[in-house]
Amino acid sequence: MMVLPAPAKLNLFLSITGRRDDGYHSLQTLFQFVDYGDALRFAPVADGELLLTPALAGVPQEQNLIIKAARLLQAHTGCTQGAHIHLTKRLPMGGGLGGGSSDAATTLVALNRLWKLGLSTDQLAELGIRLGADVPVFVRGQAAFAEGVGELLTPATPTEPWYLVLCPQVEVATAAIFNDPDLPRNSPALSLQQWLNTPWYNDCEALVKKRYPEVAKLLGWLLEYAPSRMTGTGACIFASFDSREAAQNVLKNAPKGVLGFVAKGCNQSPLFSALAQLDSLASSSNSAI
Repeated sequence: MMVLPAPAKLNLFLSITGRRDDGYHSLQTLFQFVDYGDALRFAPVADGELLLTPALAGVPQEQNLIIKAARLLQAHTGCTQGAHIHLTKRLPMGGGLGGGSSDAATTLVALNRLWKLGLSTDQLAELGIRLGADVPVFVRGQAAFAEGVGELLTPATPTEPWYLVLCPQVEVATAAIFNDPDLPRNSPALSLQQWLNTPWYNDCEALVKKRYPEVAKLLGWLLEYAPSRMTGTGACIFASFDSREAAQNVLKNAPKGVLGFVAKGCNQSPLFSALAQLDSLASSSNSAI
């Protein structure tokens, strides 16, 4: 059995630079992980069965990215093993925190190990892009400047502050935002160095605020305390702080009924920190024997 995190990500900025012939959008963004997210428990089984518990409301099991990732891995490798997977869900759906993509990436990485398939990180990332544009960055586990549709990754090392993340009680459909004619699609493409010297923004933010007044209202509230932005296509918003205490003090004052959390920015994914700990424990056990 293996228990591993599926951490959230933040888009520290998000710029839409064009629309491609295939309908997808060209973008630039800076991904960073935080030490908060879902958790998955994997138990391998020999008969090839894939079982996910508990079921997510409104999501058929075969449509869940966790099961899709496992089936993709089986099909790609011809593996006849299966797994029982238990999901502890903490990240909201439609929040822009990458919860589904992170769950899929953790599944690929975990089952590659449990089933002893021996696929490289590059191979897993190539499989991941079939599941979603954000999956490769979670598979690689390094904060990154992303281009293309989000799959062209350059490792980056932004500062690692404490974040307060607030989650409005709305679910934003990514496809609806990217298909909206009012979405900006002509922002200038910049180098990472240029971005580091440019005020950060999110091209989806104005549109989401217009469609979802709850996001606009909460973002206005958080801006009273610190520079704040939306992550991804929303609905979650975030602000950075120098200490955990400062972020927690603002969270305590959040409007009644608003959910949120405080987490540390991480340039290495907590998934890979957890894997390193497992490897260290296994090495220690072998040495003791």
